[in-house]
Amino acid sequence: MIKVIAGAKGTGKTARLVDDINEQAIRESSNIVCIERGNRLDRLLKYQIRLIDVSEYYCNDYGQLLAFICGVYARDYDLTHLYIDSVYKVAQSDSQSGFGDFLDELEKFLTDKQIDVSIICSSVSEGLDPRIAKYC
Repeated sequence: MIKVIAGAKGTGKTARLVDDINEQAIRESSNIVCIERGNRLDRLLKYQIRLIDVSEYYCNDYGQLLAFICGVYARDYDLTHLYIDSVYKVAQSDSQSGFGDFLDELEKFLTDKQIDVSIICSSVSEGLDPRIAKYC
């Protein structure tokens, strides 16, 4: 399942994401990965969450982000939750077309996997590409 949390900057999307991640860490014996660019969440998330600063790896577009996610899954088959904070920053692109393509490919990848994916997107939901809006 893919869920996109869209909204303008400063509307509390990351705070919602942090609350959801920490709740999952307490509630279930989950295997949770959170991908971000930088390390602003490292003191906000519980120690059970694997936080990945994608800037430490060669990941500069949506195709590379998808390959990176596939690599994370290849290493960790019992992954249950994947979170991406600020997908435009992580992929270093604010192209809605590219993000829509990424979501289509990610959905194909997740077809036979039991992983919940939540992605933060800094765009007003009313102006989103229909391929993105269907996940909001």
